[in-house]
Amino acid sequence: MLGKLNHVAIAVPDLAKASALYRDTLGAHVSAPQRLPEHGVTVVFVELDNTKVELLEPLGAESPIAGFLAKNPDGGMHHICYEVADIAAARDALKANGARVLGDGEPKIGAHGNPVLFLHPKDFAGTLVELEQV
Repeated sequence: MLGKLNHVAIAVPDLAKASALYRDTLGAHVSAPQRLPEHGVTVVFVELDNTKVELLEPLGAESPIAGFLAKNPDGGMHHICYEVADIAAARDALKANGARVLGDGEPKIGAHGNPVLFLHPKDFAGTLVELEQV
């Protein structure tokens, strides 16, 4: 079912500062910021040869990232994203095996323009898992 690792997401309190750290200190290529109001975040991608790191900053107090940062004010790993070929088939197989899909269970369009779903961290060793159809 799982394909490649797509990205690891890190919640940050200051996207500009975190972007500069990756770009200027680590020498990485960092994408331009992208606002995703439907997800309540602004994101950038640190592009690596074998994967990406997504830096997430909340868009307002109602963002799920704002709640995460309230508990982790310095930021930290938020989720891991795996690629799948067919997100609906993956969702259905996971649900049949007892996994919980967050939200209404319907894919939303993510930062790459592809359908995404999130899986409950309690079902995956304490890790929030994102699936992205590619």
